[in-house]
Amino acid sequence: MNKRRLSFWEIWNLSFGFLGIQMGFALQNANASRVLQIFGADVHELSWFWIVAPLTGLIVQPIIGYYSDRTWTRLGRRRPFFLIGAVLASIGLVFMPQADLLTAFMPALWVGAGMLMIMDASFNIAMEPFRALVADVLPSDQRTLGFSVQTILIGIGAVIGSWLPYVLTNWFGVTNTANEGIVPLNLTLSFIIGASVLIVSILITVFTTQEYSPEEMALINAQEPQDETTEESSLLNIFTDFKNMPLTMRQLSWVQFFSWFGLFGMWVYATPAIAHHIYGLDLHDTHSTAYQNAGDWVGILFGVYNAISAIYAFFLPAIAKKFSRKKTHAFSLIIGGLALLSMYFAPNENWLILSMVGIGIAWASILAMPYAILAGSIPPKKMGVYMGIFNFFIVIPQIINALIGGPMVKYLYGDNPIYALVASGFSFLIAAVLVAKVKDVDDKVLPNN
Repeated sequence: MNKRRLSFWEIWNLSFGFLGIQMGFALQNANASRVLQIFGADVHELSWFWIVAPLTGLIVQPIIGYYSDRTWTRLGRRRPFFLIGAVLASIGLVFMPQADLLTAFMPALWVGAGMLMIMDASFNIAMEPFRALVADVLPSDQRTLGFSVQTILIGIGAVIGSWLPYVLTNWFGVTNTANEGIVPLNLTLSFIIGASVLIVSILITVFTTQEYSPEEMALINAQEPQDETTEESSLLNIFTDFKNMPLTMRQLSWVQFFSWFGLFGMWVYATPAIAHHIYGLDLHDTHSTAYQNAGDWVGILFGVYNAISAIYAFFLPAIAKKFSRKKTHAFSLIIGGLALLSMYFAPNENWLILSMVGIGIAWASILAMPYAILAGSIPPKKMGVYMGIFNFFIVIPQIINALIGGPMVKYLYGDNPIYALVASGFSFLIAAVLVAKVKDVDDKVLPNN
């Protein structure tokens, strides 16, 4: 039995839930640092509060991948997991900017950090089963298209999420200032809207996508080369799988490490870096209108790079087919690295839009190319668990950055977070060099690739 080729719109519906996931993820990335600063966090403490996010991902991802490989319900194999993840993430989105309502139980800063943990753990529960779903449902020669469509939807959702606070303030007159210790109304409403869109988009995928039954997957897998070492009996076999990961996955791990080390630094420090380096603002004056305007502009910039990523993703399959996925990814990372470095030299906030164009090119490739390369090297029966293990190389660099980023900003960078963005640029360039060492197994399958 062969996998059925899907039409473009079937592939679109297959990944539509990612629009909502990324809308929520974008709201978190662009605004979590600002929210935590409003609740009292110093700039050099931000990365420590962010550490709960990748740490929960490190624990949750392989477990979710393992059980999603072995689950079959009326909703299918992968769909129950990203539906549950969406519900939990929505709870975190609603309550993070309203953490001050729960100060009777603990300080708002700790409630906000806890909601950040819940959100990121829930996004992790949802994201990797989505990745595995694409690999499950699509034949090999449609996977690059499948992951590229995911990137397009990720870009659209992220643009909406990133721009929403600015739009609510400048188009609809919703205030972006509030009393000390209170999150402005434009941010609170944005997070509530993001939670609603997340639930709706996930339900669209759940009810429009058909997964292969266990019997059908068995027939499909019977036609593919089987690896005698792929049989496993318990959750503890995740450690064995980690040790025996495919060579391609091991090589990609270093590319992912430096890519996500750079991304984490950008997400955590973009708002204080731009507020201080470009606007010339005091990093402790987080309640001023000027600081909130700077934060809203960071949302616009994040929307720009996500919009560019959505556009670039349309062309990724054709570019990868002509030049190979490896060369495409290396080129994209180089552009992104140079763009991050350029932020140091930007004369004003408008010039940062050009930097975001380059970052968007890298972001699109990071979201698509490694997974397209990886999928061909993974045993089909372990698609979920290996996608979960692959997440180690996304969360570990973020944990390391979270641990050392704060002390580096305070002691090495003299409390000037712009240098954290410069370090992110160099990290992208290292990742680009390491792409050359990756073996793309599907090179022999995909013509002209």
